[in-house]
Amino acid sequence: MSTENKMLHTVNKSPFERNALDSCLRLAKKGSSILLIEDAVYAALANTAVAEKISSRMDDFSFFVLGPDVETRGLSETPLIEGVSVVDYGDFVDMAAAHSAVNSWL
Repeated sequence: MSTENKMLHTVNKSPFERNALDSCLRLAKKGSSILLIEDAVYAALANTAVAEKISSRMDDFSFFVLGPDVETRGLSETPLIEGVSVVDYGDFVDMAAAHSAVNSWL
């Protein structure tokens, strides 16, 4: 999928504490990429109350999680939702450059 004219959405708040992810999923345009960073990496964990929200939207969005943030939170051995791609900081920069715009959900 070409990212030209597509938006990259970054979410940094835990979905168990804030509604930033819900707002993003509701308002982002189909075909956008969603990158979970900082405490939002908890949304990428399999077998949680949030997992179905992401799994059910895999056809609408591309989902990514920042690997170093997963590691920092001690979650490296915790299964992630199938279809969520793990990226590093270099990938994050490349994604930001490849997309037409970046929107941060706070």
